[in-house]
Amino acid sequence: MYAERVLSGMRPTGSLHLGHYHGVLKNWVKLQHDYPCLFFVADWHALTTHYEDPRGIEQASWEMVIDWLAAGVDPERATLFIQSQVPEHAELHLLLSMMTPLGWLERVPTYKDQQEKLESKDLSTYGFLGYPLLMSSDILIYRADKVPVGEDQIPHVEFTRELARRFNHMYGREPGFEEKAREAVKRLGSKRARRYEELRTRFQQQGDSEAVARAHALLDEVENLPLDDRERLCGYLEGTGKMILVEPGALLTEASRMPGLDGQKMSKSYGNTISLREDEASVTQKVRRMPTDPARVRRTDPGDPEKCPVWQLHQVYSDAPCREWVQQGCRSAGIGCLECKQPVIDGILREQAPMRERARVYLDDPARVRDIIADGNARARRLAQETMRDVREAMGLKYA
Repeated sequence: MYAERVLSGMRPTGSLHLGHYHGVLKNWVKLQHDYPCLFFVADWHALTTHYEDPRGIEQASWEMVIDWLAAGVDPERATLFIQSQVPEHAELHLLLSMMTPLGWLERVPTYKDQQEKLESKDLSTYGFLGYPLLMSSDILIYRADKVPVGEDQIPHVEFTRELARRFNHMYGREPGFEEKAREAVKRLGSKRARRYEELRTRFQQQGDSEAVARAHALLDEVENLPLDDRERLCGYLEGTGKMILVEPGALLTEASRMPGLDGQKMSKSYGNTISLREDEASVTQKVRRMPTDPARVRRTDPGDPEKCPVWQLHQVYSDAPCREWVQQGCRSAGIGCLECKQPVIDGILREQAPMRERARVYLDDPARVRDIIADGNARARRLAQETMRDVREAMGLKYA
């Protein structure tokens, strides 16, 4: 059993908007208090669709990291790093590509979806076809067992699980594995060994998944259990081999309900965003210019909040009494549209205030951001090197 670990990344797209905050960053801030977390800038992933013009990737990466820090991601609690600065990602990606069936890549649901959405780009490249494999390498290199994703990305996690299972099955059978595993069972002591064998039988003969969890808990009780013994016992328990790569689980996150200024989902491609650190005057102007219910031509015309994009923002930023005030005031023409918009403006500015304050520290001292990432790169690389040492040995590439 490996320690619990969360991994998540974002492509560098420059300054982030409130949709990113509500959809991803708020969850990261929460997770960093519950688990060891690694959050990375997926700059190689950016090249899968923007390979022809990569000039903006570096600057976009630094802007994005400042937004992470502004949102409350804490480098003392989480490891922040840049994907391309940990070359082991690429090595694992290459080695996994040797054993990944082509059909597995072609059946990833987002492959054809993205080709259709981005039909203006030539995406007939191996990089684009293989990006799910690179994504899997990002996860497996850290033996991360938790990946926060929305429902649409669950197939990627399942793909990674299948890949880890295939790798462990192909390469986890060290010479004399069963004999070494049986010796490891004896070293548990007679009482624990008997209990382990009972749980192993329950799982392998009856498919009792609870038995696996109990056996792992049993191993956790054993002080100073060598890592090799632990891996063998986990593999022997489940009928595979030595567990070299950890099968990750999807940590399902709620879909973001953050609407844009036009009522559609907030997205740069729709031009309907408010950035995390946008200045107060710009925020005020953008919200004041938002379209409202077309039925309210004059101030005295009653309206319907359900037909107004501003109402969707009230659902994010306003409390119940304020929403009731909006419903009654709009339907009776008791309030005007500018009056209705003011609580939304106040709510957004209130949310942004601490972000601007936190960002100021890093904007005034850019070297501080570089130092945080350099430290994160080094920490991430140490973990990645541990995995690659085991992967190379399993694949017969140790040469020592």
